[in-house]
Amino acid sequence: MRTDSERWQFELLPLRFTFVAREQMRFPARNSANLLRGAFGTIFRKVTCSAGCPGARQCQSRATCPYARMFEPSALTNGPSGLADWPRPFVFRASHLDGKTVTPDSTFYFDMNLFDIRGAAVESLRSTFAQLAKEGLGPQRARAEFTNVSRVEEGGQACQWNGELAPLAVTLQREERLERILVRFVTPTELKSGQGIVREPSFGVLAARIRDRVSTLRELYGNGPLEIDFRGFRERAERIAMTRCELTQVDVSRRSSRTGQVHSIGGFIGEAEYEGELGEFVPYLRAAKWTGVGRQTVWGKGEIHCSEPNSEHYSADK
Repeated sequence: MRTDSERWQFELLPLRFTFVAREQMRFPARNSANLLRGAFGTIFRKVTCSAGCPGARQCQSRATCPYARMFEPSALTNGPSGLADWPRPFVFRASHLDGKTVTPDSTFYFDMNLFDIRGAAVESLRSTFAQLAKEGLGPQRARAEFTNVSRVEEGGQACQWNGELAPLAVTLQREERLERILVRFVTPTELKSGQGIVREPSFGVLAARIRDRVSTLRELYGNGPLEIDFRGFRERAERIAMTRCELTQVDVSRRSSRTGQVHSIGGFIGEAEYEGELGEFVPYLRAAKWTGVGRQTVWGKGEIHCSEPNSEHYSADK
């Protein structure tokens, strides 16, 4: 039986990988995480899988294989809610590198949030990113040297890895009364409602998509699904009014190195303010800083931060 704290916790392992550039390195103006994600999958498989592996779908060890669990996760039996293909249990955080040029001998980092706490393979990730740095990043294959991995604390500071890293527990318990909130969409965000993509993030849609993502990640990789009234949650969220919305549509695409196909990974960025009885929902907004919300979060999309309007720092970063 779950304790009360487990019922209201969402656990993850937020990691920071740090490097020193050995050659000049240029990151794209939008979605640097896509550059990392593509190379990561290829090298991660080389590092963790045997040469004769038939692939994650046919692998007899896919329940314990780090690559299968992280990059091609799927249900071993009938998955919850009919999910055969599970959402990948990680997201990259690299928007701070967008458009930047890193000169030789300069230090840079990116973050990776892991949601499969039970199967977290930090040593395999260390080996993967060390190899990725040697082979080079981006179209120019600029080389770097991997230096260390650390855990990111809730306030943003990093704690050095000493062989064991405890997960970060984010509480989903209702906060004290709060009636106004500012949400900043840091990276391109796409939210679906019904069969279409919404042009503006009404609070009902935003809160429902966060609720669904957090609950699914918990059910597949953590403490189990949320024990809440899903319909009531959505109905109360729909009573929250949007009082300001300043968004910009960003068109970004990626080309698959495997198929050669071009896929859109754009969405909106900007700010929206909401007003109403928000105490129930703010913890979910803070959780979405780590999980992302909407489509294609594994590529770094859907990162949001929240704060009280006119405050100097995001409350999610305090």
